[in-house]
Amino acid sequence: MEYRRLGKSGLKVSELSFGSWVTFGNQVDVSKAVDCMIAAYDAGCNFFDNAEGYAAGQSEIVMGKALKQLGWRRDSYIISSKVFFGSQQPDPKPTQRGLSRKHVVEACHQALERMQLDYLDLYFCHRPDSETPIEETVRAMTDLIHQGKVLYWGTSEWSGAEIQEAYDTARQYHLIPPTMEQPQYHIFHRQRFEVEYASLYGSPVGMGTTIWSPLASGLLTGKYNDGIPDDSRLKLPGYEWLRDMMMSEEGLKRLAAVRELASVAQELDTSLAKMAIAWCLKNRNVSTVITGASRAEQVVENMAAIEVVPKLTPDVMAKIDSLTKTLAS
Repeated sequence: MEYRRLGKSGLKVSELSFGSWVTFGNQVDVSKAVDCMIAAYDAGCNFFDNAEGYAAGQSEIVMGKALKQLGWRRDSYIISSKVFFGSQQPDPKPTQRGLSRKHVVEACHQALERMQLDYLDLYFCHRPDSETPIEETVRAMTDLIHQGKVLYWGTSEWSGAEIQEAYDTARQYHLIPPTMEQPQYHIFHRQRFEVEYASLYGSPVGMGTTIWSPLASGLLTGKYNDGIPDDSRLKLPGYEWLRDMMMSEEGLKRLAAVRELASVAQELDTSLAKMAIAWCLKNRNVSTVITGASRAEQVVENMAAIEVVPKLTPDVMAKIDSLTKTLAS
């Protein structure tokens, strides 16, 4: 496994990381979580991603119990949480969500308790909060860092302008600016990452990225080529929006392109999933690609995507573009 700096920070994060969204607390219990995390860690993965809103906090509880069983040295891995949606789902009180100082601080303490940790390496603002002044959020994050409860803070699914505002606010008031953003990025979702954020990767912001959904919620595995499998997340309650998106007119066009992409992967003697993950890694502005899995063998398969990166020559990348770029948002 290779490692990349997280933006302008000195933190080295594995090119491939492991996330718990959808799986931990829903499809994966502590025993399976341990198996998956061992498979990732043994492959060189050092970053494990989580959030207060994943399975209403249960995802963090499962990961915390798994970490306790594993007994790894705390200085050998990176753990994240995210704040915004709240863990009191489906109906959080006004003070149990958002990016107010109250919720940012209390959510951090709750995440530490659920995961049985003394500090978070990365703490993300899971969405922007138009009802909270940006200075209030930046000050809360700065205080948590000064208290040693958080090492780095960042954003997730913020606009380029919002990230720039947070950075400028931090510099104006001598606070700590965000270090990283966690955006969606994959073959069919490029505009924000490649165009809107372009000015943020260099100086002075120097933003790092921990991208999610490299497989487009499973579309780029090819498993939906013949319909929706019974064990798919699209069959889970609460994911009807994802199923509707997949079955929309645009979704069906992408599905047709996926079948053609599978042929490209076959020519490279690899799987479609590994090719899609490797495609994300070809972009040097990607600090790490967050992968997900419910079984250890899936983790092993995903981690092997590193081996596919050298196969993605300019000609292959151009071929992928010719099949997908007009369908990308």
